[in-house]
Amino acid sequence: MPERILVNPVTRIEGHAKISIYVDDRGQVESAQFHVVEFRGFEKFATGRPFHEMPGLMSRICGICPVSHILSSAKAGDMLLGVEIPAAADRQRRVMNYAQIVQSHALSFFHLSSPDLLLGFDAPPERRNIFALFGAEPEFARRGIRLRQFGQRIIELLGGKRIHPSWGVPGGVAKVMTLAERDEIAAMLPEAFDSVRVALERLKSMVDSFPDEVENLGNFPTLYMGTVSPDGRLEYYDGLLRLVDGEGNIVADRLDPSRYHTFLGEASEEFSFMKFPYYKPMGYPGGTYRVGPLARLNVATSAGTALADRELREFKHRGQGCVNQTFHYHLARLIEILHCLERIEELLEDPVLLSPFVQARAGQNRREGVGSSEAPRGTLFHHYEADENGLVTKANLLIATAQNNLAINRSVEQAAIRFVSPSRLQEGMLNRVEAAVRCYDPCLSCSTHALGRMGLVIELKNRRGEVLDRLS
Repeated sequence: MPERILVNPVTRIEGHAKISIYVDDRGQVESAQFHVVEFRGFEKFATGRPFHEMPGLMSRICGICPVSHILSSAKAGDMLLGVEIPAAADRQRRVMNYAQIVQSHALSFFHLSSPDLLLGFDAPPERRNIFALFGAEPEFARRGIRLRQFGQRIIELLGGKRIHPSWGVPGGVAKVMTLAERDEIAAMLPEAFDSVRVALERLKSMVDSFPDEVENLGNFPTLYMGTVSPDGRLEYYDGLLRLVDGEGNIVADRLDPSRYHTFLGEASEEFSFMKFPYYKPMGYPGGTYRVGPLARLNVATSAGTALADRELREFKHRGQGCVNQTFHYHLARLIEILHCLERIEELLEDPVLLSPFVQARAGQNRREGVGSSEAPRGTLFHHYEADENGLVTKANLLIATAQNNLAINRSVEQAAIRFVSPSRLQEGMLNRVEAAVRCYDPCLSCSTHALGRMGLVIELKNRRGEVLDRLS
């Protein structure tokens, strides 16, 4: 009987990770851990650079959600300048953020998770992937590609390119939106609406087919945090933070995102490079909280758009106060796509969007700036300190995936205990443990910018595999 079962690598996620499942003396799963094994040092790369460069530099953190890093970074720059950005820049930033959420959520649902849902958790790996999905469900797979293409095309039109655009700047944005660009986006909306409606109905029709997965891929109460408007509606670009508990009771409300460090802490564990954020008033690890689509729908009182509000009311009936099943991150993503399409449609009707005034120009007026926004995976913070010359002396990035780290580990352990039988291992068992991670759609390249405590070990071996030297 093995003492440890290793899942390496975890598949169909962004980045590199592995899972250790530990077996007790009775041959039963005792615990499990989610290890993030890559390290990237963007907080250090920023030091010594002009804060004006930060949005362009930070867009390189991730090829899937660069716009989120641009927005939070640019908003931190707005604070350093001490300016209010022009209305046209505000509208354009919002359109870009909604577009990125659409394309990222489409990637997560259609490409990464739907092979499990449509082809089966127990299907062999060679028949449980996006290519097999093309063969089995060509029209459904095509809708996923087209929906993602819709979001990426908006990013390309406004930002100049789909990946790592240099578009957002402290004080606004770098480019005026044209009438032709607006019209092209508007022409793509009907197909996008149709695709998300098809996906929503398909997923809702399937949920009852996975009762065991719904109940055991991470089903437990935690805190939930998300940005809301002053009246409690869904908000992704600019608002206040709200925390609720697993029963829907408001724990903290109207929190200023720029004061995040006063109520959110960051712990480290030796088995992962990713940090473990927690809600300070409840301590570590008792202050476990979740962010992202599930959290945003749990904390919001309404969506503020007609179609998404109808789906949100139905969604909230799946829980008592809050929806605590991690599996329902998938449904929450599709509801958010619908909401983002409605918001894009509204913004395209606003004539201010085409105004030529897109950047407020000023010198540095503050030494510290914090910017936050709702990234596809949850609340994102960029925090910079700069000297009198505008050079960054300190940077802290609090990434959405990291804020879900405690919950991801708990979900992995729950799934392993429920589904894994060490005496008769089957691939489908381990796939369900991986699926618990995929529910969160983690972006690991985004999340490892501050060094945790996981040790680095270097071994020098000869051709026979014998260890000649070891440095740790």
